[in-house]
Amino acid sequence: MAGPSTALSPVIAASTHWLVRAYPATGADPVAATLHELQARQAVTVAAWLRYPTPVDAELVAMAGPGGSAVLDWRTGSEPDDDLAEDEGWRTWVDEVVVSWAACLLAEPALAGRAVDSVAAAVPERGDRPQPHPRRAGLTNGFRRLTAPDDGDRAAAVLLRHPDLLEPISSMHRADLQYLLGAEPLEVGADETGQGFA
Repeated sequence: MAGPSTALSPVIAASTHWLVRAYPATGADPVAATLHELQARQAVTVAAWLRYPTPVDAELVAMAGPGGSAVLDWRTGSEPDDDLAEDEGWRTWVDEVVVSWAACLLAEPALAGRAVDSVAAAVPERGDRPQPHPRRAGLTNGFRRLTAPDDGDRAAAVLLRHPDLLEPISSMHRADLQYLLGAEPLEVGADETGQGFA
């Protein structure tokens, strides 16, 4: 598992930025924007680690590029006026599959938990140094805002976590993610208990 490979940093940063712009923060809390971005970044990070599971994968995508945001922009109707403008260059580092998988994780808490567990099980030990906490527990807790958002997190990310709004993006590559994680398809609009969203 590539884990915290710095080679994935541009992909994670750009894909997070795309999600944050496409599904803006909500709520009146002064820290809403921060909570919103943290949730997007955690989802994108897990998705990127699943998508590029080895250091070689991470290095290859850094060399070849992830493909860009053109299809995502088209599906959400958010194409830039000029995608060649200097301040739009970040879009070339957006990974369509990573964003789609991140959208799935944000919309489906049960799938997010399974994804984090999968990442935690695969991230290698860091040498023989004793760890203060079990590796799995430590990594899982690090993604708490994704897997167990509190009321403040949810209030800040109403749009970012709404399954119907995410559907044009999450549906693009959901089947591949479910296959990778060995997850049963979840009916669109249902939470992890199988009940519909209010």
